[in-house]
Amino acid sequence: MEVILREDVDKLGTRGQLVKVAAGFARNYLLPKRLAVLATESNKKIVEQERQAHLRKDAKLSSEASELAKLLAGVSVTIWAKAGENDQLFGSVTAQDVVNALEAQSYRIDRRKVVLDDPIKTLGEHKVTVKLHRDVSVEVPVNVVREE
Repeated sequence: MEVILREDVDKLGTRGQLVKVAAGFARNYLLPKRLAVLATESNKKIVEQERQAHLRKDAKLSSEASELAKLLAGVSVTIWAKAGENDQLFGSVTAQDVVNALEAQSYRIDRRKVVLDDPIKTLGEHKVTVKLHRDVSVEVPVNVVREE
């Protein structure tokens, strides 16, 4: 069965692409979740219009993200945390802590955009990546200091 994808689907294709899938997969998963539509001539035209609108929206978001990245390039974040001997934190610094520190400096960023492989558990200077857009990311230095 041929369908046109309305969204990016992992291991299948990208938005606007015409793909051939099993009928059951389309009927039970793609069509009910509105991830795809049947490949008819009228649907091809509608999906093409949606794709053009999405490209314009994506370009706007990308330009906004690059402007925000320029602003964040000069920002440094300091987080105070309780620590024991050997500079080990009693808790850990998470992505939400980084977001709260950035909000204190009037930068509103979604917690899911802060990329932390593991929570920070030691004092000192750390680099945290903030992925603002698919193509735009910036590293923000996070300084974790001992709370007195």
